[in-house]
Amino acid sequence: KGELNKSLHWNEWLRLPVKYPDLPQSAQVALTVWDIYGPGRAVPVGGTTVTLFGKYGMFRQGMHDLKVWPGVEGDGGEPTTTPGRTSSSLAEDQMGRLAKLTKAHRQGHMVKVDWLDRLTFREIEMINESEKRSSNFMYLMVEFPRVKSNDKEYSIVYYEKDGDDASPVLTSCDIVKVPDPQMGMENLVESKHHKLARSLRSGPSDHDLKPNAATRDQLNIIVSYPPTKQLSSEEQDLVWKFRYYLTTQEKALTKFLKCVNWDLPQEAKQALELLGKWKPMDVEDSLELLSSHFTNPTVRRYAVARLQQADDEDLLMYLLQLVQALKYENFSDIQGGLDPGSKRDSQGLSDDAALDSSQILSGTSGSSTTPQKGKEGQDLCTFLISRACKNSTLANYLYWYVIVECEDQDTQQRDPKTHEMYLNVMRRFSQALLKGDKTVRVMRSLLAAQQTFVDRLVQLMKAVQREKRGLFMRNVSCFNTRIKGIIPETATLFKSALMPAKLIFKAEDGATYPVIFKHGDDLRQDQLILQIISLMDKLLRKENLDLKLTPYKVLATSTKHGFMQFVQSVPVAEVLATEGNIQSFFRKHAPSEKGPYGISSEVMDTYVKSCAGYCVITYILGVGDRHLDNLLLTKTGKLFHIDFGYILGRDPKPLPPPMKLSKEMVEGMGGMQSEQYQEFRKQCYTAFLHLRRYSNLILNLFSLMVDANIPDIALEPDKTVKKVQDKFRLDLSDEEAVHYMQSLIDESVGALFAAVVEQIHKFAQYWRR
Repeated sequence: KGELNKSLHWNEWLRLPVKYPDLPQSAQVALTVWDIYGPGRAVPVGGTTVTLFGKYGMFRQGMHDLKVWPGVEGDGGEPTTTPGRTSSSLAEDQMGRLAKLTKAHRQGHMVKVDWLDRLTFREIEMINESEKRSSNFMYLMVEFPRVKSNDKEYSIVYYEKDGDDASPVLTSCDIVKVPDPQMGMENLVESKHHKLARSLRSGPSDHDLKPNAATRDQLNIIVSYPPTKQLSSEEQDLVWKFRYYLTTQEKALTKFLKCVNWDLPQEAKQALELLGKWKPMDVEDSLELLSSHFTNPTVRRYAVARLQQADDEDLLMYLLQLVQALKYENFSDIQGGLDPGSKRDSQGLSDDAALDSSQILSGTSGSSTTPQKGKEGQDLCTFLISRACKNSTLANYLYWYVIVECEDQDTQQRDPKTHEMYLNVMRRFSQALLKGDKTVRVMRSLLAAQQTFVDRLVQLMKAVQREKRGLFMRNVSCFNTRIKGIIPETATLFKSALMPAKLIFKAEDGATYPVIFKHGDDLRQDQLILQIISLMDKLLRKENLDLKLTPYKVLATSTKHGFMQFVQSVPVAEVLATEGNIQSFFRKHAPSEKGPYGISSEVMDTYVKSCAGYCVITYILGVGDRHLDNLLLTKTGKLFHIDFGYILGRDPKPLPPPMKLSKEMVEGMGGMQSEQYQEFRKQCYTAFLHLRRYSNLILNLFSLMVDANIPDIALEPDKTVKKVQDKFRLDLSDEEAVHYMQSLIDESVGALFAAVVEQIHKFAQYWRR
């Protein structure tokens, strides 16, 4: 009152040393009016505080009347003791109401009438002035800047993380969706139910629990689910409830382990105790426990213990995937098995002299081959190395599978930890070989000789590709104990862009072994498909079904080169060009007066079976880019496919037929009305039914390959297993599956033999290059 009633004007902009983006939403300004008595003597007249952002996160604009609290400095605390904006009296309510109306007018929420607005604002100023004079407080008028651009006024809004994400609000329908802030959060009721259902108190009563008929049927359905199926929370609770009843079913173990919340110690403890009492699962099913979905070390070592029951031949069938499964192991454990002072070199083998010093397979004796004893058993790395040290074929493939991973530049750049892990696996393998007896050390020397051989071969191929000579290889030496060398005068180059070489190895027993060596090509996709074809052949033979397949061997020795077994054969395109049709080719090489169409019955039977086998297999694996040049025939009647650059449904040609069955293949059987064609159809659905029964094994193998650097898997790794699973049609019964396979064949063949007008049908052009 008194002197303080008069107005004081500063009319200066205060520029604060802080940027808008650096302000928190709770930022406020504390202002103090000082009375200066002399040098060093100042008394606060009063202070006030105001937040920079409104309650909805909008930066303040325009003029604001702030209450000044007498005799104190502005307090910037939270909450402040000197708030500039309060509503403690009727007068201040009136001022606040008028301020809100003024703001609404400024933002265009009211119709603007120029003459009336001038009168109204003058009246508002008079009311505010009167209210201030009648108040016991002083007021400080502070103007916040307005933001204008091109005569348009903008507001500064506080930015929240994800604040600009669109909320799915539908205004055009009866039901309007609004964002749920609790979406994805833990459901406390479900969590409590989960803990109560699985507490130790429920244990004793669960021991003797038996399901009724309906529940038993439901459990059987759950147990029969493919490995990719995610169990619902209700299904998980059901499996847990009847876990003791299910311990006699080996197929139920993976489903039970999927139900366990491994983050809850008591639940994990119960699960591991039950693991030891469960009926041991099949070797094929144990592969699922080595995928990325199972991280518990005891569970993974249980899977390894089951793998120990597999013989070397079966283990070899899964070895490619098991090397990939190392990516999901504990890398520290793998490194921990190394001997002290092992070399950290990224090279492979060269020769014995180099092995002890500069190569990965360097070595001192150590503990790396000693199986890790104890209740948990061996980890996967130790298991693979110990088995490889007992079998030269396993050792050979393990070496090359791991060396390719060590040399993969993509992994080295994208995932250096995984790359280092594979280097450590190779170092441990080296140490294990060195620690073994004389036979094992010889095995190591032979691996070194192979590496040297491949390195020299690569150098020669580079030279030949530069000079494009026809004959070469006169200075290549031994391969391993069974192969003495190469017959130089028979080494030739194919006329394709990469100029692959055909080499004929000499074996110690006098036999010859033809191979193709490719440089400049990544053979890992072909290697995978040929491994799966070889596995499928073995599974079908197990069911007494020999479809005369030709699963030739492929071995990638790097990401850029590798070997392929050479099979003496002729492309179907060449057969048609020289003989006119497939039957003429067979009559020429296997004539028989008593056989069908003048062809040996055995040759025709082989042809029909091999056609059926490859039609079903290429369908399941989604092999694409088929033409008559990558379809080969042998004189004994075997038809087989080569070149698997497109798999899992990829195809460079539009509208590929579901079954890769050409018109010429059907004509080779005698046409659609022939007895041989009907036998072909029967073999197709028989093979399909057999392979469906092994779908879990095939799906498990593909699930372990999802992180492999294989082109058609890397495109959509998360969909890889689903693509194969969809082809099996596991939703159908066996009878329905037979009808489905018959419809696929009819759909593919019907287009090939349509009337002339229908020759433009979508499948008719597929087999033309």
